[in-house]
Amino acid sequence: MADIAFEKDLSVAETGIGGLKFVDLAVHGDSRGWFKENWQRAKMCALGVPDFRIVQNNISYNENRGVTRGIHAEPWDKFISVARGSVFGAWVDLREGSATYGKVYTTVLDPSKAIYVPRGVGNSFQALEDGTAYTYLVDAHWSAELKGTYTFVNLADPELAIEWPIPLEEATVSEADLNHPMLADVVPMAPKRTLVTGCNGQLGHAVRALAEERGLTAWFDFCDIDTFDMSDPAAYGQYDWPLYGTVINCGAYTAVDRAETPEGRTAAWRANATGPALLARTCAEHGITLVHVSSDYVFDGAAEVHTEDEPFSPLSVYGQSKAAGDLAVAGCPRHYIVRSSWVIGEGRNFVRTMRSLSDRVADPQDPLDQVTVVDDQYGRLTFTRDMAEGILWLLGYREADVEPTSPCPHGTYNLTGSGPVESWAQIAARVFDLANGNGDRVAPVSTAEYYASAEGPIAPRPEHSALDLAKIGATGFVPADWTECLNCLF
Repeated sequence: MADIAFEKDLSVAETGIGGLKFVDLAVHGDSRGWFKENWQRAKMCALGVPDFRIVQNNISYNENRGVTRGIHAEPWDKFISVARGSVFGAWVDLREGSATYGKVYTTVLDPSKAIYVPRGVGNSFQALEDGTAYTYLVDAHWSAELKGTYTFVNLADPELAIEWPIPLEEATVSEADLNHPMLADVVPMAPKRTLVTGCNGQLGHAVRALAEERGLTAWFDFCDIDTFDMSDPAAYGQYDWPLYGTVINCGAYTAVDRAETPEGRTAAWRANATGPALLARTCAEHGITLVHVSSDYVFDGAAEVHTEDEPFSPLSVYGQSKAAGDLAVAGCPRHYIVRSSWVIGEGRNFVRTMRSLSDRVADPQDPLDQVTVVDDQYGRLTFTRDMAEGILWLLGYREADVEPTSPCPHGTYNLTGSGPVESWAQIAARVFDLANGNGDRVAPVSTAEYYASAEGPIAPRPEHSALDLAKIGATGFVPADWTECLNCLF
């Protein structure tokens, strides 16, 4: 029986293969035997083990020393530990496009050690003692159909150079495992796919552009309401959801004032509440990570800066529908609610409008000589490029990754530009100055004055829209200063 070290502190270590985590377990014991917390979600996730959805527990028993299991990469994440005896384990990254593809990690596991193996990393074991048993916690149900999607590599491949404690010619190995392909001939395991909804909107455009820039589009699918209406339950049958690991929901109804009309109210609730609720239910059923974009409009704007845990207090129909969507998405175990404000991206936006007006004011042939802009609403601009980068960061994509390897803890994150908090009028003056040096032609007015002659319903706006950025900053992502992003447009 393995010589188990008792009373160690629980710890998690990196292995050099992206996402593969070695876990040193705390085992308590004496002459009578031992006890361990084999899987402890709160403690292990806090130390960096992903919070995966366990749906099956498997046990493998090897009667004799020397039994060796081939290197199999399977389409699920797993947490592997030893119940009795000890094994020599070898893991090989077989994920398509991975920065650590072909890298090998080996170690000995006994009851005081475990390992978290991400989907697509091949694993194999050699029993070092008679009567060895080890367990698997997995996040997908085994099926004969899924076995056809496994990827294999040969135990004896000289390129891998695995030093088996018991030479393979003396070990017990199945005929199939002896005949798996060499690394050079392996068909890598493709990443799980990512679905981006609302791809024709400002943020959707930015996510697509960033995915193209990073070479990710082979594993990304893009849709908009014309091909996938997420508020229609019948639309969900068109996707094979087990193929997907992530959904990034960029779709929303954003016509804030029109949402105050009877027709707009229905449309806003359908897009911002019903759709996200159905999407969250689907993602929860299939263990999919859901990214959902929220808004400062879920708050009344009384606080000068809003944190992620501030209670909802929406003033408008749009804000109410967004708050309802947030509540639904929060029920999905693997979710990121990304809360933003004052979004600037491709297409019609505040900066483009102000630049056009500045050009008109600068044109001596145009009678327009000044522009009134609201001066009693305060916030920061959010550029969609920065937002897209923040979303991929939260999901765990780093610069060279083709699939997530270091995801941030699930939950709600504020994500806007950093930099000064200013009013719409102050931002407009910046744009005017950058465009034509005529910022003095922006006339500040109150919200009440600005909408005094408006026809139709006007949605109430939050006075303060600035969001606290400490939480996302603590993950290592530093949002760009919106003033610098603005300067780069001119």
